[in-house]
Amino acid sequence: MRWRASVFLAAAQLAAGLLAGAAHASTITERSLARPEGLRHYLVVEPDRLARSNRPLVILLHGHGNNGALMVGMDSFVGYRPQDWIRLAERERVLLIAPDGLKAVDGKSAWNDCRSDAQTNTVADDVSFISDLITVAVNELDVDPERIYVFGSANGGAMAYRLGIELAPRLAAIGVQGALMPAMSRCKPPVRPLSVFVMHGTADHIAPYDGGQVGNWLMRGRGSGIGVEESVALWRRAAGLSSLAGAYRIPHLQSSDPTYATRYIWGQDPARVQVEFMRIDGGGHAPSSKQDELPWLLRKLAGNMNHDVDTAEEAWIFFRDKRASSRP
Repeated sequence: MRWRASVFLAAAQLAAGLLAGAAHASTITERSLARPEGLRHYLVVEPDRLARSNRPLVILLHGHGNNGALMVGMDSFVGYRPQDWIRLAERERVLLIAPDGLKAVDGKSAWNDCRSDAQTNTVADDVSFISDLITVAVNELDVDPERIYVFGSANGGAMAYRLGIELAPRLAAIGVQGALMPAMSRCKPPVRPLSVFVMHGTADHIAPYDGGQVGNWLMRGRGSGIGVEESVALWRRAAGLSSLAGAYRIPHLQSSDPTYATRYIWGQDPARVQVEFMRIDGGGHAPSSKQDELPWLLRKLAGNMNHDVDTAEEAWIFFRDKRASSRP
């Protein structure tokens, strides 16, 4: 066998009041997987009330320069410690796996997505790595192979797009926040119908809404992407869905919030193939959250955070009824 998993650190029982502010705890295990490129590390989050078998799985892919621990609230970035995914996992009884990318030439953790002009991406075979993680999850963690979902932010979102192209038969759906389909691609375009959830801010200056160079003065060599609406259209056409979308304006919750959320959805049956685009007018590069807030410095770097929706909750609502075998 090409893969081998081992527990890297003993599981730690973390009180919900310390970790997620919810009513139930999770067991978080750090594991490693032997791969041709070396040992790969990932976190497994198992909520206490998780089913013993046929567990739904969401694989969380971090952005450039971050790590899997950040995605599940075990690490922080410029003072920001996101909690939405672990709160959701404990409430909805979902298994989470948060792997780490490998260091690229700029010394930052990255994923090998489809951008051929991203000089600071890693060159590892990350598609094979995630495929091996799925095999481990099914064989050792009692995951339902019909209910495997991938969600990624920024570079992790671009990697989720690649997995949707190259690993579609093993996935029920993917979710992407703050990422673009590549302008210069080493991958084939999507051709298999797959359910795709996309969230993006119109004022995202790191992954520009209308496409162009990705990054800023702190992140160079990040390649380029096509516009968000064009990215969504590629997946809609691959799914064979009509160009007519249902549009729903999300109620505004905070008068001080300068952003607004609108949901566009193609496909009427939540158990079949759908494509959803959550547009955050005035939103920056950050995910949306009703409870979390960006520190001042990160808000200056990433732009405004929307507080009308939770990114994790919206992605899960989109994911939860979909099965890998329900696609045409």
